[in-house]
Amino acid sequence: MSTTRHLVNRRRRLATSPSRAAVAPVSDEEAEETTARQDPPESESELEHEPEPEAVTEREAEPDAVTTSPQRRPRPRLPALLCALTILLGAFAAWAFTSAASLRDEPARQNTALTDIARTSEVKGRIGEAVGAVFSYDYASPARSDRAAKTHLTGRAVQQHKDMLAEVRAQAPQQKLVLTTTVTASGVEYLDGDRARLLIFADQSNTRTGKDEETTYAAAMFAVDAVRRGDTWRIAAIDTFTR
Repeated sequence: MSTTRHLVNRRRRLATSPSRAAVAPVSDEEAEETTARQDPPESESELEHEPEPEAVTEREAEPDAVTTSPQRRPRPRLPALLCALTILLGAFAAWAFTSAASLRDEPARQNTALTDIARTSEVKGRIGEAVGAVFSYDYASPARSDRAAKTHLTGRAVQQHKDMLAEVRAQAPQQKLVLTTTVTASGVEYLDGDRARLLIFADQSNTRTGKDEETTYAAAMFAVDAVRRGDTWRIAAIDTFTR
């Protein structure tokens, strides 16, 4: 250490200096005590004044932490946002126009049976009467059935009606048959202008009025296509759901 060398040199000078001969020499123990009082251990001095490595590392790391912190994204500018909104609104308008056109073209949207209550009620009443008339037959008044067919049938329904009642007409005189048809319920499936389609539910009774009177009952369900002719509705086709 520097202090120890200083004391050694001092002792040498005192030993060789004539003026200092009377001075008592400094012992090694005194020199060590003096050194201990004057100069603290080099290691302790270094520990007091030198910064700790970890602290330095933390202080040095702080700027890096600030530097690497996530930055806020810049907000989109107002013109860009307005442009995007304009594009979206234009696309929505085009989609809405296309959807409205397709809905207008759908047959269900032309079905006024959902909206025109008066016309729906009219076609149900007229077709209900027509069904009851054309599908009833009395062996004693065959002409009545013929008049009903001319009044209420048109198109394919004329031949369909003949085929359906052919067996009844053939057996009626011998068995004295009376066929009565009563519409119990009906629904307008489709109504567009002068054309309509209805679903018919009916009860039928077939009575033999001969020697052995007998009556049988049956339920019927079928659909009819109707058309308007002048001020009345006529049955244009009969669908019994059989092939």
